[in-house]
Amino acid sequence: MEKRKTRATIKPSCGNVFSDLKLDDALELDTKVRLAVEINKILEERHLSQVSAARMLGITQPKVSVLKAFKLDGFSVERLMHFLTALGRDVEIRIMAAGRNRDSGRIYVDAA
Repeated sequence: MEKRKTRATIKPSCGNVFSDLKLDDALELDTKVRLAVEINKILEERHLSQVSAARMLGITQPKVSVLKAFKLDGFSVERLMHFLTALGRDVEIRIMAAGRNRDSGRIYVDAA
């Protein structure tokens, strides 16, 4: 029997994998992941144990474990921003008009 080759259709990403998956809370999920990436990067750079990180963030060690695994359901965007400030980072929020090609605004996290 001859195998038939099929071609997959590749669709470019819009830049937010959660939107690509058509999840209802895609913008919030993307924001949380970007914040958590920065938090975890700082924890790694400082070689902090989960216990030390928990003390700095004001949470329990099991919560740090969950955060490091990117299981972010129990964390709000605000709480993640608070963790960044506890780790010595400034968090800047800027509000500006949406671009011409968009009807609605967006949330963008840019780590400097």
